[in-house]
Amino acid sequence: MQATAKPSAASAYSVAPAAGLYQAFGEEAGIRSLMDDFVIRLKADPRIGEQFKETNLTNLAKSLSDQLCQLSGGPCVYKGPDMKTAHADRDTTRAQFNALVEVLQQSMDARGIPFTRQNQMLALLAPMHRDVITVR
Repeated sequence: MQATAKPSAASAYSVAPAAGLYQAFGEEAGIRSLMDDFVIRLKADPRIGEQFKETNLTNLAKSLSDQLCQLSGGPCVYKGPDMKTAHADRDTTRAQFNALVEVLQQSMDARGIPFTRQNQMLALLAPMHRDVITVR
C-alpha cells in the first residue's frame, strides 16, 4: 500500500496554476524580489502596517516566496503553517485583508507583472481569505 503525502498549506486550496505563471513571475528569484518589496510596503502601509510591527520581515518574505513559488507551479515547497493557524492570533478584518491585496498589487505593478498574470496569482490566493480574515 502506497502512502499519500499530506498536502502542504500552500496546496490545500486546490486551484491549479495557469501555464507559465511561475515563469511570468520571474521564477524563484523574481518571486523572492517581489516578496521582499511586498513586505516592506506592507509594514509601511498605514492601513495594515501595524499588523506587522513585530514581524521578522526577512522570514515573512521567505515564507511567502516559498508559498507563491509553489502555488505558481514552481519547485519550491511551502513548509509553513496553514493559513488558519498562521493567522489565529491576529485580528484581521476584511478591510485589512483587502489592503494587503492592494499592497500586493502595487508590488506586482512595480515589478511590471502583466495584469492578466497578476489576476491569475490572485485567483490562487483568493480562497485563503476565509482563513486569514479572523474578525467578522
